[in-house]
Amino acid sequence: MKLQNILSLAAISLAVPAFAAVTAEEAKQLGTTLTEFGAIKAGNADGSIPAYAGGLTKAPAGFKADSGFWVDPFKDEKPVLRIDSKNMAQHAALLSEGQKQLLSKNPSYYLNVYPTHRTAAYPKKILDATVRNATTCKTTKEGLAIDRSCRGGMPFPIPKTGYEVMWNQILRYQGEAMTNTTASRSWVVDSSGKAVMTAEQATVQDFVYYQTNQADRDPDMVWRTYSISKSPARRAGEMTGLADYLDPVARPRRAWSYTPGLRRVKLSPEFSYDTPVASMGGVTLFDELFVFSGTMDRFDFKLVGKKEMYIQYNGYKNQYDCPTAEKALLPAHVNPECERWEKHRVWVVEATLKPGQRHAYSKRTYYFDEDLSGAANYDAFDQSGQLYRSLFQTTSPMYDKQIPFSAKNVVYDFNKGMYAYVNDVMVGGWQVLSSVRSEREMNPEAVVSRESAR
Repeated sequence: MKLQNILSLAAISLAVPAFAAVTAEEAKQLGTTLTEFGAIKAGNADGSIPAYAGGLTKAPAGFKADSGFWVDPFKDEKPVLRIDSKNMAQHAALLSEGQKQLLSKNPSYYLNVYPTHRTAAYPKKILDATVRNATTCKTTKEGLAIDRSCRGGMPFPIPKTGYEVMWNQILRYQGEAMTNTTASRSWVVDSSGKAVMTAEQATVQDFVYYQTNQADRDPDMVWRTYSISKSPARRAGEMTGLADYLDPVARPRRAWSYTPGLRRVKLSPEFSYDTPVASMGGVTLFDELFVFSGTMDRFDFKLVGKKEMYIQYNGYKNQYDCPTAEKALLPAHVNPECERWEKHRVWVVEATLKPGQRHAYSKRTYYFDEDLSGAANYDAFDQSGQLYRSLFQTTSPMYDKQIPFSAKNVVYDFNKGMYAYVNDVMVGGWQVLSSVRSEREMNPEAVVSRESAR
């Protein structure tokens, strides 16, 4: 099937009634004209987006396994294009509203665009489960929940609705368990240009959805995480935890917190929706963590289609080579030399606040990499329709683990003229756990007891 026919099919699919299943005939595209995870395998017409060739699975020279840091395989590449306030109009079709705002308001900001590399790669068992899901995985409750039989693979390689694309992001493959046991830092740069470290945390992430060989796991759990604050001093020893479920209508997010002064674990249901995240200076909301997390019940999610766009990608420079605030953080924006932008095809989803619902935003627009790597652009608009915040999340694939890792992001608050720099891992790096902790060990009381004793 030619590329233009595939794009036509993608457009036609948007007219299909919500929650329609993928037919066996459509599913035959997976592994042929489409990748096993549903992206267009071919490159684009002018060759600026290459064909998918299996992703990056070979470590470059100098990489040290299990060091927590990944060597940049493209460190010697030079930008092929620089976009700034003077030439942004020529590239407007490939830019989000947030990118345009940054460029137009900051003459010192620019996008260094590099050659595109489709580096996302996945283990065979994940690809097999994803192909299986194409004809068997279903959403329920008008897209708000997902069937447990989807576990083990990316749920919707050929998405038909905005809700399915959002589930692909929520359930993107990040391995089975991961930790940064030493220090992940979040910074806020205020309207005066002053950078303040708002949190230094150790974090454990447990991707239960992909732990299909663990008999003690709750089959309805999606993901859980907990973090321990190391600084600032006034927050040292505080812990927070989140757990999300496949049916958040029946089982809403379970959130907890622990404060050394109170010496007890308490439930924290406020850690959801548009509650600001204190450890990130209040510049981002709980349902903006990793672009989106939580429940989709307050918005209508519409799949607009697919387009080409500049997104942050292969951000090894951002993740590992800009380790200090002095290098990475400028008064009004991140240092452009720390960023890497590439042209990729993205799924576009528009979320509109439902009548009668309350939220800080009236509308949100999401742009997700078609290779399901987690790389994304995101714009949020206030109740008057003005651009409020924008988020840019990069991916830096763990090539030796076949994990298209994505956690590092920056959030710009245009109303307050400030931004947050999130998940800046400076010490210890990220560790992919070879074995997951038992259910008993992941209990909040056990976590607090274990971590407080260290």
